[in-house]
Order: sequence, then C-alpha cells, then structure tokens
Amino acid sequence: MGPGDEPDVVVIGGGPTGENAAQYALDGGLSAVLVEGELLGGECSYYACMPSKALLRPVDILHTAQHLPGAVGARLDPATLLARRDAWVSHYDDHGQERWAAGAGIGVVRGHGRLSAPRTVTVTNPDGEQRTLRAGTAVVIATGSEAVVPAEFEAVEPWTSRDATGVTEVPESLLIVGGGVVAVEAATWLAALGSQVTLLVRGQRLLAGLEPFAGELVAAGLREAGVRVEFGAHIAAAARPRAEATGLGRVHGGPVSVDLADGRSLTAAEVLVAAGRRPRLAHVGLEAVGLDAAAVAAGRLPDWLHVIGDAGTGAPLTHMGKYEARVLGSRLAGATDVPAPADVPVPQVVFAEPQVAAVGLTEERARERLGAEAVVASEAEFTAAAGAALLRDDARGRAKLVIDRRSGAVVGATFAGPEAGELLHAATIAIVGEVPVSRLRHAVPAYPTASELWLRLLEALPRELR
Repeated sequence: MGPGDEPDVVVIGGGPTGENAAQYALDGGLSAVLVEGELLGGECSYYACMPSKALLRPVDILHTAQHLPGAVGARLDPATLLARRDAWVSHYDDHGQERWAAGAGIGVVRGHGRLSAPRTVTVTNPDGEQRTLRAGTAVVIATGSEAVVPAEFEAVEPWTSRDATGVTEVPESLLIVGGGVVAVEAATWLAALGSQVTLLVRGQRLLAGLEPFAGELVAAGLREAGVRVEFGAHIAAAARPRAEATGLGRVHGGPVSVDLADGRSLTAAEVLVAAGRRPRLAHVGLEAVGLDAAAVAAGRLPDWLHVIGDAGTGAPLTHMGKYEARVLGSRLAGATDVPAPADVPVPQVVFAEPQVAAVGLTEERARERLGAEAVVASEAEFTAAAGAALLRDDARGRAKLVIDRRSGAVVGATFAGPEAGELLHAATIAIVGEVPVSRLRHAVPAYPTASELWLRLLEALPRELR
C-alpha cells in the first residue's frame, strides 16, 4: 500500500451522505477517503433533488402568478427552464465537488469500490486498474439507491427518474407508473412542459404514506393541470418496437403499449417507471465479508462496517441520510453526546400542486403506535389563516396536527397548500423538543403570515390540552 491508502475511514459513495460522513469524521480528527465511480455529489445533486426542484420552482411561480390579480403575462419558456436545470446540475460536471473535497482535506479515489476483506476496499478505475484501501477505523457504505424496474418493463427501455429530471426531449405523451413523490412531481413538470401525461396508480390514492387529504388534494391539482389520473391500474404487460437506449432524457424508441389487467391497452410516446427504489448494494462486495443485503436490513454488521442513507435502513431522503452521516461521522471520531437517528422525526416536502409538507406520524400511524385513546388530532383549512389565503386567490389546502394526549406534545404534522414547506420546520422543532401544546400557544405567529395556521390548529384542540 502507498501513502494515503490507509485512512481511518473509507466511504464508498460520494453523494451527500458519504460527503457528510467523511466531513464529520475529518472534523473529529480522523482521516477520510471518498470512493466514487460516478459523479461526486451523487444522485441528489445531478438526477434527483436539485434538478427536480429547479424544474418545479418556475412551474410553481407560474401557477401562483396565474392566480394573483395584478400579475400579468407570466408564461413558461421550456428552453430557459431546461437551461436553469442544467445550471443547477453543473452541466453534469463535478469539478466543483472535487474542489470542495480537496479544500476540506478529504481524499477522493475515482472508481468502483467494493469490499474485498474486513476493513478493506478494492477500487477499480475506468481503465481497469486497481487500488486497495485499508480503513483503520471503519468502512462506510453510502452508495444510495436505484430505481426498481418491474420485469414487464425491462425490455422496453423505460424512463426512470434520471430521464425525467434530465429531460431534453419532451415526449408528446407520457405514461407514468406510480403514485409516490417521484411520480407526482415528474407529472407536474412534464405536463407543464407540454406532455400529455397519464398517471397509472396501482392503489386507490396518491402519496399513500401521508395523510389521505394530501393525496386527494394533489390528485385534484394534477387533474386541473391536465394530467389523467387512473387508480387501481394493474399492469399486465408492456411492449415497444425499436426500444433503444438513446441517452438521458430522450425518447427511447417507438411508442410504448401498456396492457392493463382490466383488458385495456394504453399507448404513449414514452413510459416513466416510478415504482420505487431499492438500496444499491448488489456490487459492493458484501459477500467478501460473509454478508448480504438481508444482513444489512437486519443490522447484522461487524462493528467496523456501517451502511447509511438510502443504502441502509433509514428513511430514503437526502436530508435524513445526511443526518445519519453527521451522527456517524461524529461517533467514529469519538463523540458520545449525539442521539440515535431512529429517534428523530422524518420531515418531507412534496413539491406538487399543492405543496405537501409532513413530519412525524400520521394520525393512523400514531393510533397504531400509541393506542387510539392516546391520540387526538386537529385540522384546519389552509385558508383559515389570512396570511395563507393571501398567497393565492385560489389557495386551497388543509393542515393537521397529531398530539400525544398523555404528554400534550406534537407527534405529527401535515400541511398541504401554497408554500406549505415553509411551515414544516416549526413542526419538526416542536416534535424534537417534545414541546407541549400548552406551551406552543405562547409562540406568537406574525400577522398576516401562513404561520397563523398554528393558532387555528391549536385552538381546535380540546381545552384541557390547551
């Protein structure tokens, strides 16, 4: 082994989660190396969070302007919108991330990394040359996740989320398979770009893990934008002539035909499969140390090996992966005063129409976990606060707080409406701080802002809690 081949921490995966693990280990006095075979910055920076929000924000502003008397002339310019996306993904160039790592003192090894022995990672670069790294303290796997493509779509070269965010050729018509966050966000910007979008949802509602009203409002918003939403859509088969891997964000061949279990057949220029994601663990060498994906899921790992972020068992969200990484990096460096990530509520924002923001438990999940008698919830229309109603003349939405009756503290919150994401962090703080609602009543929201929704929700709770 040469100089630099024996760092304290080797991180396989140079996305936000891996970067944070390395940074916090370094801050604690350890040396760290990032191993990355694609772009430093990972899925979030180039193919997920950043490009999707770069595409969605102008669409949101356009919708707002179209429903505010006095704002005239707003229109969408597809070429400029896609150029903005390209700027936010740095034109798929990671030199900026490389400079950050160098400035932070984090080593970067380019190539595919896999475990080859305990505490040992073998990296194969694009030329086939190999380099061996041995970690003195720990190996961290932060390889993220990959799109699941069901068997019936494997032969038709479907779009995945990477093609949707990297769109350069807008399909005239598009079938989207799925009803989660990727599906509804992609439907929003692709419909705005002019595609005739049909959303095929296996279940009976969108955003199934959130409060039911959230999915209902988003479905209504999609339909108003011209998206056809079909529930109970079970896919039997898919076919495509001249299927071809034409490149990121381009139509992949001829028209796609999708046969449904009810006997109908739908045809579109392209199909986007948004049927979920799975940890990217197939080629990281787990077998070399006697492990497999099931062992990772069960947490049966040696003390020198850690699997975090989307590759692990936590919530598959960038901000939660980064949190796990900060905690782990600090612990590897000897910190003992950090809580377990499992104790932290998971916040999430869906940038749809309307925007949905949620953290903690839904009412249904709270009743399952705490018992029906221990849970009380309050709801309010989004426009119950003047500041929220002012955001758009057609503002609509709903908000809910879920309270543990025994402690009087908030355990869950959901907001659906314009700019709903800006209300979320107050709820996250309330849950983490276990602040009783009797105390929250004295947190005075400014008038007229959407934050006054908190007053309406608190006023709707039983008097004994307030």
